[in-house]
Amino acid sequence: MLHSSIRPRSAAAAAPAIAATARVYSSDEILVERIAAGDKLALQVLFARHRANLYRWLYRFVGNETVAEDLLSDVFFDVWQQAGRFEGRAAVSTWLLSIARFKALSARRRRTDAELDETIETTVADSADNPEIALQKKSRSELVRAALTKLSPDHREIIDLVYYHENSVEDCALILNIPAATVKTRMFYARKKLAELVQEA
Repeated sequence: MLHSSIRPRSAAAAAPAIAATARVYSSDEILVERIAAGDKLALQVLFARHRANLYRWLYRFVGNETVAEDLLSDVFFDVWQQAGRFEGRAAVSTWLLSIARFKALSARRRRTDAELDETIETTVADSADNPEIALQKKSRSELVRAALTKLSPDHREIIDLVYYHENSVEDCALILNIPAATVKTRMFYARKKLAELVQEA
């Protein structure tokens, strides 16, 4: 019989315990309550539920895998420290995205060099390429990705929250700490600008 104080030695060994905890604590709100009480397993379950979406959002926001991974760790460290302050005014996923957004904005401000990232580099045509080769390099998804990088940070952020994370206008307003009408306005202008950029490419 396994003694309760023995910890699993690997993530694979912890998986059954995490799955059992996920069944017991079925809602994110209960998990946050358990985290506030010091339940590390509840934090692992919450992390397992939300890490992929948060990582993708952070990566699109900062454009760097290492920075996105560091920020993801920071987000869940803040969750561990601030779980007792969660008021339940919004969904836990909205609260997590708010923390992630704050962390990403702080990281972006600290960033001093503005290098071209890989997605931009692949969409820039080599002057040595003939028009046929340059056209082959541009697929539809590359055009959209390149167009997204040309949007303002506010417009890129709203497109990401609404279309990639499927957040409602109300959730976006909570995450961004702006009125719902401003969210709608930004969505309108972001879609319009994105369409123009794709057409120009």
